[in-house]
Amino acid sequence: MPASLPDLHRFLSSVHPYDAMPVEELARLVEAFELRKFSGGQQVYGFGETLEGLYLIHSGQIEIRDENDVPVSLLGMRNSFAERGLQRDGIAATTARALDDVVLLLLPKAAFETLIKTNDAARRFFDRSRAPRRKTNDLATSRVDELMTRNPVICVPDTTVQQAAKIMRDKRISALCVTEGEHLVGIVSVRDLAARVLAAALALDTPVGAIMTATPLTLPPSAIGSDVLHAMMERKINHIPICESGRLIGMVSQTDLTRFQAVSSAELVSEIAHADTAEDMATVTARIPQLLVQLVGAGNRHEVVTRLITDVADTATRRLLTLAEEKLGPPPVPYLWLACGSQGRQEQTGASDQDNCLFLDDAVTDEQMPYFVALAQFVCDGLNTCGYVYCPGDMMATNPKWCQPVRIWREYFHRWIEQPDPMAQMLASVMFDLRPIGGALTLFADLQRETLSKASANSIFVAHMVGNSLKHTPPLGLLRGFATIRSGEHKNMLDMKHNGVVPVVDLGRIYALMGQVEPVNTRARLERAAGAGGLSPSGARDLLDAYDLIAENRLAHQARQVRRGAAPDNYMEPTELSDLERSHLRNAFVVIKSLQSALGHNRSVGG
Repeated sequence: MPASLPDLHRFLSSVHPYDAMPVEELARLVEAFELRKFSGGQQVYGFGETLEGLYLIHSGQIEIRDENDVPVSLLGMRNSFAERGLQRDGIAATTARALDDVVLLLLPKAAFETLIKTNDAARRFFDRSRAPRRKTNDLATSRVDELMTRNPVICVPDTTVQQAAKIMRDKRISALCVTEGEHLVGIVSVRDLAARVLAAALALDTPVGAIMTATPLTLPPSAIGSDVLHAMMERKINHIPICESGRLIGMVSQTDLTRFQAVSSAELVSEIAHADTAEDMATVTARIPQLLVQLVGAGNRHEVVTRLITDVADTATRRLLTLAEEKLGPPPVPYLWLACGSQGRQEQTGASDQDNCLFLDDAVTDEQMPYFVALAQFVCDGLNTCGYVYCPGDMMATNPKWCQPVRIWREYFHRWIEQPDPMAQMLASVMFDLRPIGGALTLFADLQRETLSKASANSIFVAHMVGNSLKHTPPLGLLRGFATIRSGEHKNMLDMKHNGVVPVVDLGRIYALMGQVEPVNTRARLERAAGAGGLSPSGARDLLDAYDLIAENRLAHQARQVRRGAAPDNYMEPTELSDLERSHLRNAFVVIKSLQSALGHNRSVGG
């Protein structure tokens, strides 16, 4: 125990962030600390109690348990605790108990609040939330709702082409949205009038409904600017309507994008969209690691980086589908290619395999199936050539099980929900991340809503899914605060995928299931779950901060590998991180473990 102030001064000088303080400031802080002793088994504070201040362990060990009395952390000398509750509402979010005789240093609440207000190093150390990013006037990071023209000019399907031309002339615009009520049914542009009316010598009283582009590509307001640019380059279009829940709310045109630039990812998308072979595409996708380095180095948020990288995979997939149809001929019935896994969630990094499947129109016959077998083989082989290696679990459209008519897919989902054995849980987890990539979108929309509704209403299925989601646990342990891999090629490393982001992905999937949330992106799921009541506001904030920290550490690790000339992977040595970074990462893992515990005990999550 510290017997005198000089002893305490020397001790604090060995603990971050106090070691970075000026001598005079540290001397004043030493006088604010109070000495507290606890015997083995004695409780320091209990869940829900008002906290006295910040605790720093001088000697002994403290066990931290969550509200369900599940151990989430074991702390030793020089570790601090209680900062999370202090910075939220001053109420303990955990229970702290001495495992043996413990000497603690207590910094009273008022002194702690003064410290983090006046000392930058302390503020950075104790603030577990992600630091705000500097906003840039950059297309890659701008949301569509910041780019779009609101209240776009509209017309109805019965409007004549002459009337439409006059409206566009008078409004000085080059396209009209065609609506029925608030819902978009098509779009007509100056180019359509030239190519489909004048060139075809149609009458001026022809209704626009006869020549418009029906059910055009749309984007939600949460999309980013690069989604717009990539879609325009790939599809050779100049206008994209913005819709929310089927309701038209805006329009983005090339004119709207003239002040923005997103060269790197857009160039890759453009080159892939016009490539003639998978080998040509592979020369482009080989530049993805460097794209990752550029995006991470520019300070982009992790969800923007992974979205842009996934855009490249989506474009490659659609281009391969087009090349397959050119080789095999038109498809005998409508089909839909879907991605699952990280591509489905738009969360691909510098190291991703492929996970995909095919939905076929129910009119498909046995005689027509060889066409889709060949199409699946062509596309999956092409993706492998591009670096999206074959799925080790054979979750690909080349597997006959995952190339089926919609009626069979409906049977799959219903059976998994009604009979949730371990295999069904695993398959359902994968399939709940499905996202359409190319083909007839109508083959999936109703099935997705129907499946979410049935699944969320089946309490037994939900319980099994919850249990399955808790199999991936954060890497918390005694050695440096982390449970690293014990043997093999990656010994003493952290698996930032399976023990880092995957536990959060699993939690997001469960919240989406409970709230019947349709987005499959993890961050979007967590944001929607908080709004839908599946996750308390405080729990959502903590989990989003934890997820952001883990995901960005993972990307930063991959960027470091690429800069060293190595292939990016998900295995990181704790020594790559500073003491500050390790402390924050460990606290992020504690947040995840606490929420897993709450979910496992079927209580109000994150309260």
